[in-house]
Amino acid sequence: MFFILRLLAIILFILVIFVFGCGYCLLSPRNPRNLFVIGHKFGALYRLFGIRLQIRKSEKIDGTGPCVYIANHQNNWDLVTVSNALQRGAVTVGKKSLVYVPFFGPLYWLTGNILIDRKNKTKAVGTIGQIVEKIKECDLSIWLFPEGTRSRGRGLLPFKKGAFHAAIAAGVPIVPIVCSSTNKLSVNRGNNGHVLVELLDPISVEGYNKDNVNELVDRCYNLMKDRLAELDKEVVTLNEGVGVFEKQ
Repeated sequence: MFFILRLLAIILFILVIFVFGCGYCLLSPRNPRNLFVIGHKFGALYRLFGIRLQIRKSEKIDGTGPCVYIANHQNNWDLVTVSNALQRGAVTVGKKSLVYVPFFGPLYWLTGNILIDRKNKTKAVGTIGQIVEKIKECDLSIWLFPEGTRSRGRGLLPFKKGAFHAAIAAGVPIVPIVCSSTNKLSVNRGNNGHVLVELLDPISVEGYNKDNVNELVDRCYNLMKDRLAELDKEVVTLNEGVGVFEKQ
């Protein structure tokens, strides 16, 4: 019964956000400001899933200007956890097929995100140029998942280099975003415990170029991997305090 009631509440919430979101976005279609508003409205779903969410943000981010945000990409829970870390003036880069996802797809397009065709390598290569253009000409920040796919409980996967090439070409800093592991969250659980999302200090790309981009990739990867492990340990302690224990 609990599962059914929660499911009905979630469906109703999504329908309301879809109707409100489409109406709001149609006033200014493809405007990047739409993503911040709709992303945070949609992110409020975490409460219906019994998640205790904490967003932590480095004080050094404010006033940084345009940047490239890179976040770990885990699963569908990202929609109600990491989405709450969206910053003003940022858009995401996603595959074109997302447009066809019911409810989510039309909103994803209307909120001004950049769509890429992963099957077309020629167009995919041009995506970096498109990202750099958005950053420079539109004064936008870009949000990317450098793993390129959902990790689904496998830890932090190896990074692709696109986000780093874009940051170097645009001359903007990289802001790593780390979300604690969410693979053990369950729709059937009343109390899913804590999820921690942290926006780390900006990393300057000064001194990096296409020849030593691997050094920048490794620096960011190791930083995020270490922080993910630390957040996961903290979550275990926090969850014990609210009666949520790890399954053996």
